[in-house]
Parts: sequence; structure tokens; C-alpha cells
Amino acid sequence: MSFRDLRNFTEMMRALGYPRLISMENFRTPNFSLVAEILIWLVKRYEPQMDIPTDVDTESDRIFFIKAVAQFMATKAHIKLNTKRLYQADGYAVKEMLKITSVLYSAMKTKQMALGDRTEEDNNKFKFDLGSRISDLKTARQLASEVTAKGASLYDLLGKEVDLREMRTAAIARPLEINETEKALRAAIKEVLESVEKTKDMLSNVVSDETSLDAKIEKKKQELERNRKRLQTLQSVRPAFMDEYEKIEEDLQKQYETFVEKFRNLCFLESQLDEYHRLEQERFEEAENTMRMMQNVLREEEERDLTRSSLKDEDSDMDVPEDEGSDSDMEECRPSKPRPTRNGIMAGRGARFIGNMQGGDSDESEDSEIDVDEDDEEDDEGEEEESKDLEDDSLEGPVSRGAHPSKGGMRQPLLEESDNDF
Repeated sequence: MSFRDLRNFTEMMRALGYPRLISMENFRTPNFSLVAEILIWLVKRYEPQMDIPTDVDTESDRIFFIKAVAQFMATKAHIKLNTKRLYQADGYAVKEMLKITSVLYSAMKTKQMALGDRTEEDNNKFKFDLGSRISDLKTARQLASEVTAKGASLYDLLGKEVDLREMRTAAIARPLEINETEKALRAAIKEVLESVEKTKDMLSNVVSDETSLDAKIEKKKQELERNRKRLQTLQSVRPAFMDEYEKIEEDLQKQYETFVEKFRNLCFLESQLDEYHRLEQERFEEAENTMRMMQNVLREEEERDLTRSSLKDEDSDMDVPEDEGSDSDMEECRPSKPRPTRNGIMAGRGARFIGNMQGGDSDESEDSEIDVDEDDEEDDEGEEEESKDLEDDSLEGPVSRGAHPSKGGMRQPLLEESDNDF
């Protein structure tokens, strides 16, 4: 028994439709029940109406069964079976059963091929292939040109027939020599014998090649079995570094989780920092805008104060009464001099005093005192409004007051009086 025969037998039985799966290991040991089942199935497949005894319990029943199967196959299928090998029910029985399966398998293949060819013919009958028609047209043209050439050559040869007829008649009339005939026959026989020897050598080489190939196959099978056993051994043994590998893998997983958490926190903190910088920038711009507005307000108030002070100076000049007598004449003759509007600032309240260097009427002193009180009240109200504006602003740094003096700051007198006037 060879591995190839067993494989071919299992494949053929599967192709023929045997209901049971046949393993290659079933015939390592004698298995008469399986052999009997296969033989009954093959006989029924070949002749469904055939009755074969199926009792194989005793030795005589088994012998009668094997003889009946061998006789049926010899008479019906002309297949000669070795009953001794069939009775062994091992690998040698597979070789005998392979004879029956080969006949059935070849018949099935022939039937399938015939059906396939018939189907292809039916399909091609009603199929119009333009490409094939073009190729047929090209072939027809080529054959027409060849027919023309052959006709011309045949015409030339027939023109030489008159001369050749005499030569042919002379050659036929000449008697044959026996020695030359024997010599030609011996040469032909020798060539045939040489070809027969070459064929025998090739057949012997085929047998030797088959033997060597079988030996190589057996050797490869043994190597395959050894490698399988070695693979199973390696798979069953746990490597020495596997524990350390699993431990390092767990540590790597933990480190990765820590890295992901820190990276997420870092991204969150960066976003918070960007938000903080944006808010600081907005607050700084808002503070600059507020500072600019305050500067504009202070500048407008300063201009308004200057305008108001100039108007008050003009009003005070117009309210001074003229004295009768010589004093008024002397004053009329004396040139007018500029009057100081604001002389100084008190340390406590920062009130402004308006007066003149002429120790004049009590009315003028009373008017000046009233003006001083009004100016003090206006200055107090202005300072309170400024303090409220400064408290409402959300500035982080102090506002410089040196560049923009308030109402109560030191202001240089507009006009200075000289002692030469007296």
C-alpha cells in the first residue's frame, strides 16, 4: 500500500458520493466491516438490482461474501480482483477496491465532460461571435491564395508529365533486385529494434524514477512527523522570559495610562493659560480705554475751570465802584493794573481767595468772600466726583496725578503785582 493509492481512493469515493468520510488511518489495521460496507456500496453503484449477501459475522460468511463480490465484478465489469488481499481488509485491499472505483470515477468524468460539451455546443449554436467570423474570413482569404498558388504549381507539373511518363515507365519495367530489397528491409528492422530498445530504457527509467520519488516522499513524511512533534514540544514548553515579558507589558500599560492622563491635564492647563492671557489682554485694553477717557474728562474739566476763572475775573473788574472826590480823580489818572484772580491755596481745604491790593470798600470785601465760598463749594464737589470715578475704575496700578493736575493743585498766579504800583 502506498500513500498515493490511499489518497486517490479516498478522493474518488468522496467524488462518487460515498456517504461516509473515509480517513487514511482506517486501513492501518485490518477493518473488515468497513471493507464489506464499501464493497456493497460499490456493487450497488455499479448494478442497483444486484443482491449480495451482507452477513459477515462468521469466517465462512466473510469468505462467501468476498467470493460473490469477486465473481460479480469479473462477470459484469471484467475486473479481476485478488480475494486474498480483499480478505486482509488493510492497505492491500485498498489497491483492489481502487480498480472498481477507478472504473466508476472515469465513467462519471466522461459523462460530465459529455454534458459539458453538449452544453457548450448548445450555447455556441445560438451565439454570434463577430471575432470568430473575422478570423474565419482571414483564414478563407489565406486558403484562397494558397489554392491559387497550388493550382499554378500543379499546372507546371502537369506540363512536365510527358517527359516524366517515359521515365516512370522505364523504372517500373526494370526488374527488382533481391539483394537491395533485403538490405532495405534489414535496415528498417534494425531501426525498429533500436526504437524498441529506447522505449524499454525509458520505461525502466520511469520505474526507477517512480521508486526514487516514493522514497523521497516517505523521507519527507518522516521529516514532517518529526517537525510536528518538535512543534508540539515547543508549544507545550513555556519560555523562560515569558513572565518578565508579561510583567513589562503590564508596566508599559500603566505608564501609557499615566502618560495619557498627564497629557490630558497638560492640554487642559494650556487651554486655561490661553484663556487667562486673553482675559488679561482684554482687561489691559479696558484699563487703557478707561485711562484715556479719564484723561479726556480731566482735560475738559481743566479747560472749563480756566474759562470759568476768566469769566469771574471780568465780572469782578466790572463790580468795583468808583469813589467821589479827589481819590476817584487820582485813581482815574492812575493807569489801570491787572488784578490777580487767585493768589494761593489753603493747606487744609485748598480754597482760593480773590482780592486786590487796594484796601477799598467793605462791599468789595464781602463780594470777594462770597466768591471764595462759592469756589470752595465747587472745588469740594469736583473732588468728590473725581474720587467716585477713581473708585469705580478697576485699575490695578495707581493713576498718575502729576501729569493731570486737579482743581485743588498748585497753580501759578496769572498776574504778579509789583510794589512800584503804590
